[in-house]
Parts: sequence; structure tokens; C-alpha cells
Amino acid sequence: MGFLALVLIGVAGWLIFSGKLSRMTGKDGAMLGLAIVGAVMTARGSTIWGAIPLGVAALYALRRWSAANPRKAFAPPPSVPEPEAVREARALLGVEANATAEDIRAAHRRLIAKIHPDAGGTEALAEKINEARSILLQHLSAKDV
Repeated sequence: MGFLALVLIGVAGWLIFSGKLSRMTGKDGAMLGLAIVGAVMTARGSTIWGAIPLGVAALYALRRWSAANPRKAFAPPPSVPEPEAVREARALLGVEANATAEDIRAAHRRLIAKIHPDAGGTEALAEKINEARSILLQHLSAKDV
């Protein structure tokens, strides 16, 4: 069992130094830690108490590996990076990432009514709000294509 503990610690070290640990889900990391604790406890003589965390981690790993697509068993969900301009436009208009074109237009109308130069706002801010609306609508139409 001491060999298993060394192997698990080596795997954890490799995951840390290769940067793959940051792409693991929280449950996967917790189960790896649980397996290490169980292997170390078993190696130190607490066979029964060490077998419990090792067994839990092994059952979790088997469940993950028996998934429909085993290549993605430990991969986090894919995320498409959003351009900085789109993030700034979302923050300016105050809309969520899953906002529809109608939501974007409604947020624009609400803000422009408050910030319009005729209502005492500045032209520069009104231009930024108009630009944010066009950036988000272009980004939304590009995602649909």
C-alpha cells in the first residue's frame, strides 16, 4: 500500500506542475485527495480506516470512467472566451450573458432614457451606450450563425 500512496502523490504532483489540476472539477480534486489520504492511512497500518476513503474515491472514479464519453470524464465543461469589448458592453448595459436581442434593446432603451443628452446626460455616455448595444447585437447575431 505504500507504493500506491507514492503513486497517488506522484500523480497529484504531476497534475499540479502540468497545470491540469486547475482544469479539474472540485469533486475530482477532492476525490484525488481522498484517495491519497486513504492510501497513506492504509500504508501506515490503519487498513480498515484507510480502505474507506480509498473505496469511496475508487467508486467515484469508476462512475466517472463508465460515463458515455470516457475521454471527457475529468474535463471541465468547455467555455468559449468572450471578447473584452463584449464583457464591457454587458457590464455597461447590465445584461446577463444569456440575454436575448429583446433584453439588450430593452436595457438600452432604459439607460438611454436616463442618459440621453436631451435629458441632461452627456453625448459621450450616450455614444458609449449606443456602441455597447450594437456590439452585443452583433455578437449575438454572430453566435447564431
